[in-house]
Amino acid sequence: MSRIGDKVITVPEGIEVKLEGDLITVKGPKGTNYVTLPKHILLDQSEAGKIVVKRENEIKQTKQSHGTTRALLHNAIVGAHEGYTIRLQIVGIGYRASMQGEKVLLEVGYSHPTIIAPEPGAKISLENPTTVVVTGYNKQAVGQTAALIRAVRRPEPYKGKGIKYSDEKIIRKEGKRAGAKK
Repeated sequence: MSRIGDKVITVPEGIEVKLEGDLITVKGPKGTNYVTLPKHILLDQSEAGKIVVKRENEIKQTKQSHGTTRALLHNAIVGAHEGYTIRLQIVGIGYRASMQGEKVLLEVGYSHPTIIAPEPGAKISLENPTTVVVTGYNKQAVGQTAALIRAVRRPEPYKGKGIKYSDEKIIRKEGKRAGAKK
């Protein structure tokens, strides 16, 4: 039995959820998200402000889709109402970021600057030259954009230089000389 799939989704004020065929449209102040409803998954909107995701049968594929569909719908509602934010820190001497229109230009130790464009549904901004903020109404787009930025220069364990999530803890390693015994 899916514990996630059985949870009731509360729809906040100002959010409109519409089911048209197998496409769920979620409209809110931050944007519009779309979720595809798989076969054998039903939506129960009998109570005002509450949505229950149900399944027609107990086939393995249907059970797997049950929790996933509920999670995707909940993420779409939260994104349309509040939005998502991911902060990235750039650590290293001379490492910095600058905006170039909607794109971010990263100077992180390569011979050339790297330009990253945001995914549709995400927006990039800078708090300062070493803090990049990715915001948006689509959780997948925000996470993918942040992952693309981080992948330009992943944090390394010896000096801690690179691009990391603001809440990420880098496990440091000691170098060869520090571990050497005479």
